[in-house]
Amino acid sequence: MLKVAWNQHYAHELPKGHRFPMEKYNLLPQQLLHEGTMDKENFFDPSEISEERVLRVHTRDYLDKLLNKSLSRKEERATGFPLSDKLVKRELIITQGTIEAVDHAIENGASANIAGGTHHAFKDRGEGFCLLNDIAIGSSYALEELGMKQILVVDLDVHQGNGTAKIFEEDPRVFTFSMHGEKNYPLRKEKSDLDIPLPDKTGDDTYLTTLRETLPGLVKEVKPELIFFQSGVDVLESDKLGRLSLTIDGCRKRDEIVFTETEKRGIPVVFNMGGGYSEKIAVIIEAHANTYRAAREIYF
Repeated sequence: MLKVAWNQHYAHELPKGHRFPMEKYNLLPQQLLHEGTMDKENFFDPSEISEERVLRVHTRDYLDKLLNKSLSRKEERATGFPLSDKLVKRELIITQGTIEAVDHAIENGASANIAGGTHHAFKDRGEGFCLLNDIAIGSSYALEELGMKQILVVDLDVHQGNGTAKIFEEDPRVFTFSMHGEKNYPLRKEKSDLDIPLPDKTGDDTYLTTLRETLPGLVKEVKPELIFFQSGVDVLESDKLGRLSLTIDGCRKRDEIVFTETEKRGIPVVFNMGGGYSEKIAVIIEAHANTYRAAREIYF
């Protein structure tokens, strides 16, 4: 069974007019239930992560600033969010969801978090709608508590996974792969173990060919025991923050490429929602739902 982390706090309310579409975190599970892709039994409700697990990745000073809501105005602006107790609780729950998804992926082959994919968070700061790096914390959990030796991060969000790349820049146990928009945020890119920057307006054919030519060889070379898939749908042509030109069908085929590779090789995969900022919320939900449909079809 595909187990998926979801909690009511994921859809934390933001000030009116905020461009981050929090409503998608409630609408997506509703859609998956409505169409029969998921049943209630597919969802699990994570609690808050322990400080000990957070501190394997993030600094004590930064975590204290979050818990005490003492970020400077500059630090808060960099996150893109107005800091609050509810927002911090949301981040702690999301991160625990990814931890538990690791266990479910090992048991079932694949697992997911309706939120997460917060790849812009660094050890000592948050950026770009990301406060805690759940992929990094999930990787640390697998390495330190489960005894894994090698992890691969496949980050296909339109924005480079700069925080994840920086956190693991000197740790060969986590191989970071990011395929992203060359001229998109962040302006200053970090160095992943493998970066593939794509020019503006890259469409389905070039994108999918590049992924097909890259991923199988990479998986064979790295030999990961676990893969984290950042499945942001901000690669769509309709995305307000994207600058690439994938269609809904192209985005679905992207997901199928990843899941086909992980399933064929028997490697557990945890996938996270990531970004999506199309004008129409229905487009965002459809693209994200396709990821879950593909995982179910290929794995279950």
